[in-house]
Amino acid sequence: MTNQEVARVLAEIGEYIQMDEGLSFRARAYDKAAEIVGGMPDSITELFKKGGEDAVIAINGIGKGIAQTIAELATDGASTMHEELKRAMPIDLSALRSVEGLGPQKISRLYKELGITSLATLEEAAKAGRIRALSGFGEKSEQKLLRGVGFLKTGTGRFPLGDVLPWARSVEKALAGVRGVTRVAIAGSARRRRETAGDIDFLAVAKDSAAAMDFFVSMPDVTEVIARGDTKASVRLASGLTADLRVVPAASYGAALNYFTGSRDHNIALRQIAQDKGLKLNEYGLFRGEKSVAGKTEEGVYAALGLPYIEPELREMGGEIPAALENRLPDLVGYGDLVGDLQVQTSWTDGAHTIMEMAQAARAAGLSYIVVTDHTKRLAMMGGLDERRLALQGKEIDEANGSLKAQGIDFLILKGSECDILKDGSLDLSDEALSALDVVGVSVHSYFDLPRDEQTARIVRAIRNPHADILFHPTGRKINRRPAYDVDMDEIIAVAKETGTVLEADAFPDRLDLNAEHIRKCMGAGVKISIDSDAHDKAHFSVLEYGIAQARRGWARRKDVINAWPASEMLAMLKH
Repeated sequence: MTNQEVARVLAEIGEYIQMDEGLSFRARAYDKAAEIVGGMPDSITELFKKGGEDAVIAINGIGKGIAQTIAELATDGASTMHEELKRAMPIDLSALRSVEGLGPQKISRLYKELGITSLATLEEAAKAGRIRALSGFGEKSEQKLLRGVGFLKTGTGRFPLGDVLPWARSVEKALAGVRGVTRVAIAGSARRRRETAGDIDFLAVAKDSAAAMDFFVSMPDVTEVIARGDTKASVRLASGLTADLRVVPAASYGAALNYFTGSRDHNIALRQIAQDKGLKLNEYGLFRGEKSVAGKTEEGVYAALGLPYIEPELREMGGEIPAALENRLPDLVGYGDLVGDLQVQTSWTDGAHTIMEMAQAARAAGLSYIVVTDHTKRLAMMGGLDERRLALQGKEIDEANGSLKAQGIDFLILKGSECDILKDGSLDLSDEALSALDVVGVSVHSYFDLPRDEQTARIVRAIRNPHADILFHPTGRKINRRPAYDVDMDEIIAVAKETGTVLEADAFPDRLDLNAEHIRKCMGAGVKISIDSDAHDKAHFSVLEYGIAQARRGWARRKDVINAWPASEMLAMLKH
C-alpha cells in the first residue's frame, strides 16, 4: 500500500472513533498518524518490512497500537479494526466526509437519526427538508450541505497530484529495476504538474518489452487489466485511477516523451511549426520525408524546430510558444531554490511537533529558516493563541534560536502568526501584538459564503493593515472538497501591489492556493509570492515541491518568490 492509502485508512479509523467517543485522545492519535504517514517521503510499508513494528514505533507520533495497524496494512492490505468499524457503521465515510461542513460527529448523527449513509441519501434528506429539523443543523446548514453535494457531483474524476505522484514515482522506480528496462519516465499531466490527474502515463525504453508488461499488469493494486499488447498496457487501480505504460525505441524516446506529456494543444502547435518547416512530427520522431531529423531527446526535437527547450509545466498554450520564438521564456524558480518556509504550525496549536522539532526537520529538508505561524485565538478548537500565549511562544523561539547558535547551527526561527481575518476584515490580534512579530500572515477560516463584494472588501481591509505581510491560501479552496470562496482576485492582486502585500502559494496538495492562473496574474502585476508548506508535521516540508510546481506553472521566477531569498532580504521587503 502507498503512504496515501495507509494514511486514508488511519484517518478513517480516527473518524470512526470520533463518531463514538468524540474528539478523544485516541481519535486525535490516529488523525495525527495519518498526517505523519501521508507526508512521509519514504514508504511506510517498506520501513515496516525492513525494520518491523519497532521501526514504525520509532517515528515520533506513532504508538504501539497504531504501529500494529500499519503492520496489518503492510502485510495484508487491510486492517481488522478498520473493517470492524465499517461493519458497525455501514456508511460511505470518504464521500460524506468530502462534503464541506460535515465532520465525523455530524455524520454519526445523520446516520443514527436519519439513516443517511451516502451522498445520495444525504441529498434526498436535504431536499426533503428533514435535516433542518435536527438540533444543531437548521435551514442554512441544510442548504450548505446541498451546495456541498452539488459541488462534489460536478467533480471530474481526477485525483490531487499529491495523491498520485508518490505512487507514480514508486512505479517508476520499480519499472527501472525490471530486467531489460533502460529508461523510464512519468509523462502526461503529472509531468506537467497539473493540480489533478485523471490517469498516469509511463514511458519506457526496454530491450525486452514483455518483462515490463508482465510487471505492470501484475502490480498489487491493479484491479483490472483494460488492455495489454506487446508495447502498450492499460490498467485500472483500486483507487479508480487508470495507468498506461508504453514501451518505445530509444531513437523515439524524446519525441514520444514530448507527445505523451502534452498538453494536446501544445503538441498541435508544435506539429504546425514542423509542417511550416516541411517536417512531420509525431510520437516516433521528427521527420523530413522518411529521414529522421530528431527524436532521441526532447531537447533535440525543440532545437530542430527552432525553439529553446520548454519546461513541461509551461506546456499549456498559455503563450509559451510565442515566448519561446521570441526568446523570452521565464527562468523559472527551481525545485531547489527555496531557503525558507513562511507558514509552519507547531504543537502550540494544531501542529504535531515542537518548535525545535519543526526547525530541525526544516533544516534536514535543506531550509535555512522558518516562520512559526500558529493560529490565533478565534480558532479556539485548534488552541489558537491570544496575545499572552503569543508572547510566551516568542520567548520559546528566542531560547530555541539561542540553543541553535550555541551549537554552531546556522538556522533561524522567526516569530510569526497565521492571524485570523474576522468577518468585518479586522484581525484577530491587536496591532501591538502583531508589531512584535517578524512576519504576519493573515487568512480566512470562516464565513466562506459571504457575497462576492463583502468577501472582497473583507480581505482588502485585512491586507491594508500595515502589519499584514502575507495573505495565506488566498481563495480558501480545497481541491475536490471545497470550492474557492467568491472573491474578486483581480482586486486583491491590485491592492496587494498597492500595499506591498505578498500572496501565498500554499503548497499543501489539497490546497495549491493560489492556482496557476492567479500566480500568472501576480507575475504580470509585479506582486511577490511566497511558497509555503503549511506544515503541521515534520514530514510536511516535502510538500514544498508541489507549491514550486504550481509557481512554475504560473511562470514565477526565483526573484518573484520571497522565501527563495536569504532571510535578511526577505525581511527587508516586508511592509511592517
